[in-house]
Amino acid sequence: MTSGTTRTHLVWDWNGTLLDDTHAVIQATNAAFAEVELAPITLEQYREMYTIPIPRFYERFLGRLPTEAEWERMDGIFHRYYAEQRVACGLTAGVEELLDQWQRAGRSQSLLSMYGHEQLVPVVRGYGIEPRFVRVEGRTGPSGGSKALHMERHFEALAGVDGIAPENSVVIGDAVDDAVAAAHVGARAVLYTGGSHSRSSLEGAGVPVVDSLGEAVALARTFSA
Repeated sequence: MTSGTTRTHLVWDWNGTLLDDTHAVIQATNAAFAEVELAPITLEQYREMYTIPIPRFYERFLGRLPTEAEWERMDGIFHRYYAEQRVACGLTAGVEELLDQWQRAGRSQSLLSMYGHEQLVPVVRGYGIEPRFVRVEGRTGPSGGSKALHMERHFEALAGVDGIAPENSVVIGDAVDDAVAAAHVGARAVLYTGGSHSRSSLEGAGVPVVDSLGEAVALARTFSA
């Protein structure tokens, strides 16, 4: 067996991690908020208040959970506006080199996102990085929930790929939910401050928090199985 370092598998998050789309998310969120006459929020407010499941995030501003009809309207508006804004978003600085270096070193990596699978795959392909991953997987089913069960299924699919297992894997994401999902399957996590959460919010997850994806990858290299 090779060493734990060389066997370490990375599971990357997409939105707010590999894709620098937080400003597009804010604009789409504010469009959804306008539907229920909520005032627009800033990036700082978003990062301080963001939580999963998404209806709970909306509750923090509404003072109550949105009704089912409100949630459906807000979610639809969010995704429509996000799709319009996403086309102007680029990959996070240095991502292409990090992915390339990890792959050339003989290490594996995959992508798991809560962005809808049918939308995710062509988008990742469009950025030219799909060949870096042994698996690219987006959300199936309703939006707004946790990544934990998706992570479970992701590793079930990865089980037959070069012996990839959660205990030899590191999840890199920008949300507390990424750490929750990692813990759910027994993987490690490193959280990145450039996306949906403030540093103080991320630090509450009890896992390492970094300010760049380069730091995240460097830290992942030090983890042993």
